[in-house]
Amino acid sequence: MTLAELLPAARRLSPTEKLKLIRILAEDLEMAEDISPLEPFKTYDLPTPYDCFGAGAVLMEALKHSDTNHQ
Repeated sequence: MTLAELLPAARRLSPTEKLKLIRILAEDLEMAEDISPLEPFKTYDLPTPYDCFGAGAVLMEALKHSDTNHQ
């Protein structure tokens, strides 16, 4: 069965059944080897916008600049 054949049926599932399907597929992937470069039980630092006040200042300046250009 192809993904194109499977998607219409998956979209007709109830929200609860969709969550169950996601969990089943995630568990299947977890058991598969060599699916990603991530290692089990290892912690990875992910950049987030939290506490990045410099980025907020740059965005505010860009918004101010954009407002003055459009007036």
